[in-house]
Amino acid sequence: MNIKKKENLAAYIFLAPALILLGLFLVYPSLLAIYYSFTDYYLLTPNDINFVWLENFIAIFKDPVFIQSLKNIALFVVLVIPIQVGAALGLALLINKQRKGNIFFKVAFFSPVVLSLVVISVLWLYLLNPSEGLINNILLNVGIDPQPFLSSPTQAMVTIVFVSAWQGAGYQMLIFLAGLQNIPGEVYEAGKIDGVNKWQKFYYITLPLLKPTSILIMITTLISAFKLIIQPMVMTQGGPMNATMTPVYYIYQSGFSDRMIGYASAMTVIFGIVIGIVTLIQSRVSREDDN
Repeated sequence: MNIKKKENLAAYIFLAPALILLGLFLVYPSLLAIYYSFTDYYLLTPNDINFVWLENFIAIFKDPVFIQSLKNIALFVVLVIPIQVGAALGLALLINKQRKGNIFFKVAFFSPVVLSLVVISVLWLYLLNPSEGLINNILLNVGIDPQPFLSSPTQAMVTIVFVSAWQGAGYQMLIFLAGLQNIPGEVYEAGKIDGVNKWQKFYYITLPLLKPTSILIMITTLISAFKLIIQPMVMTQGGPMNATMTPVYYIYQSGFSDRMIGYASAMTVIFGIVIGIVTLIQSRVSREDDN
């Protein structure tokens, strides 16, 4: 056995544990979901599974709750990405300059990321309470009527958007901060010699050099946004009037509460295709911008 074959064998041996885990927890469940999506699998009768072929998929596109959940997640994605990414960039710019207290601010801005989403959701439930919540009390003291943040169909999803952006911005902030610190200081010095002001420095130097970092953050934020489930589950239970029902939450309800595994699997397949298409479009647009 020559050296190259030995190196390849060693590489496969090191990769084997990761590939096995990937197959067990990603590939196999995905194939199983595709299989079950064509059946009437009901969790309480696991021995009575029949193929229904496309009946689940036809029923899904006639399901008003699933259609509403797609609209809700589209609204969430459209709102949360610019708010969360913009807040993360602003925080990164704020703490990028050398000043006292930067470590404190880094910890303060990042701390919501390491907290459980359930804990954060419960915390915001108390803060947004219509009668005793801190936020409504503050509004009342400045002459504004208490707001039904989580009980209004028009405000509930927007409220969850801001809660989610507040929780996740600290993670993107650290990535932006790493990107800012990798920009060579000589570039800014050259701009200073050319007489650029602060706004021009940010627009013509900082933003273009942060583009690879920004694309990475946009894609990861997009994928995370599509997986929204904890906040509506804890804070609104998908209400009011399904205004905060998301596809992942509806899949969870159909599969584990209603025990319709076949129907939930079909929704999983459709939603996975939607996420794949959106991600490919975003990657294609980013690639074209680079070109």
